[in-house]
Amino acid sequence: MSDHGNSGSDPEGVASERPPSPDDETAVRRLEPSEGEGSVELVGTAHVSSKSVEEVEETIAERRPDVVAVELDEGRYRQMKGETPEDLDAGDLLHGNTVFQFLAYWMLSYVQTRLGERFDIKPGADMMAAVEAAEEHGLGVALVDRDIQTTIQRFWQRLSTREKATMFGGLLAGMFGTLEAGIGVGAFLGVFLALGAELIAGPVLLSPALADAVPLVGGSLLVVLDGALLAGAVALLVGLPIAALLAYALETDTEYEEFDIEELTDTDVVSAMMEEFRQFSPGGAEALIDERDAFIAHRLVALREAGYDVVAVVGAGHRAGIQSYLDNPERLPSMESITGTLSRKRFSLYKLFGYLFTVGFAVFFGLLLLGGAREGWVIRLLVAWFLVNGIAAFGLAKLAGAHWPSALIGGGIAWLTSVNPLLAPGWFAGYVELRYIDVNIADISTLNEIVSDEEAPLGELYSRLTDVPLFRLIAIVAMTNVGSMIASYGFVFVVLPYMSADVGGIAGIVELMLDGVENGARIVLDVIS
Repeated sequence: MSDHGNSGSDPEGVASERPPSPDDETAVRRLEPSEGEGSVELVGTAHVSSKSVEEVEETIAERRPDVVAVELDEGRYRQMKGETPEDLDAGDLLHGNTVFQFLAYWMLSYVQTRLGERFDIKPGADMMAAVEAAEEHGLGVALVDRDIQTTIQRFWQRLSTREKATMFGGLLAGMFGTLEAGIGVGAFLGVFLALGAELIAGPVLLSPALADAVPLVGGSLLVVLDGALLAGAVALLVGLPIAALLAYALETDTEYEEFDIEELTDTDVVSAMMEEFRQFSPGGAEALIDERDAFIAHRLVALREAGYDVVAVVGAGHRAGIQSYLDNPERLPSMESITGTLSRKRFSLYKLFGYLFTVGFAVFFGLLLLGGAREGWVIRLLVAWFLVNGIAAFGLAKLAGAHWPSALIGGGIAWLTSVNPLLAPGWFAGYVELRYIDVNIADISTLNEIVSDEEAPLGELYSRLTDVPLFRLIAIVAMTNVGSMIASYGFVFVVLPYMSADVGGIAGIVELMLDGVENGARIVLDVIS
């Protein structure tokens, strides 16, 4: 999602987000010097409306302004012009929460694509019509929108956990259906809960006596059957309510079919839609709407002050906010406050858990050694940790389609990243995988086309998705991480109890740790005294 086309941008892509000047080639194209006082006329459009395309073409032909300003950044402009797609930067895609930000971007793109299919027009046709009309009449073109990566990052940072869950629930429901999405989430949770329950407590739903009463049902098979039943029960108990909530949240299909897309340019309709989105996510609305209103207004004011007559083609939802700033430019917030990435909170429960987990891992093995555990047994325990994590992460990475070096790196690093949850083996596997595949922004359009095929079976749909480099990369990252998670889970509940037999079972491990605490305290007291 990075915008590599902005000349002179710094690594964070902030420098390109200044108000345009007549010699700024990335923001204003083919402008001639101008004198006198300029003007700005806003044309509010629906990005999937054929009527908007006609209005844009007619307005530009009649007005013949110096500049046609469009609600695009450099990256989206190049994509719409059919230029070579920009490769996505690995650091942008695999760092921290950016994977989730990409999913949010994909969701927004998917929704707009489905709108375009519904009304038989390519999304962004209004902006493309404005650019082509300007070129036809020899007019300047100004790209006045904020970089999409910055917008999505700030949008993601302002969403609450509930809002993020609702968004991705809506994406899953749109791809697979509400019932399938709900049951899928429930099944994922059910498998993990059932695995832990069977390992700790044994059969939960089926009686142990069944193993003696029914032929061919041994103890191990009974545990497997009980686990499957428990996972299925959890999938239904959790999945059905989730499906019902998704169906309720997305209950707009009937009204949507009857909705006239041309009404999207009507002020009252747009205001109602913006208010509904603002109620869902005040912070998200600020990043997607308010900040971009101010950013676009900054650039339009700069053009006006430079003496240019401008026709600005913007989404109808932005028209009122931008016009307000054009009428009262003194109310504009500073550019510094609406550009750049938002920093995360310094305190995070997730980070705290990660640090505590790492410290706890070191303390666990340290206390075992201080408590008198044989070094050979502790080393075997560490080797088992390495192997279990490595095999699981490697296996699922290969299952997701990773090349051998990528899967090996993910598996080899999994033991260390499991010690520190703030890292993830999938990141490392993903970086290596990028040596073999080229991932670019055009993959998002391909994904939208595949997901929009409602008649394709799920198996075929997934196969086609994995042929898209961007989806395969995300699948490799996710599956490698899931493999490490499952391995850590299994180590605690399966491998550790099995290997603890050499030291007296779990009770023996607890006793060794208590002895370690006592011996450690004695060593500290001796040093102090």
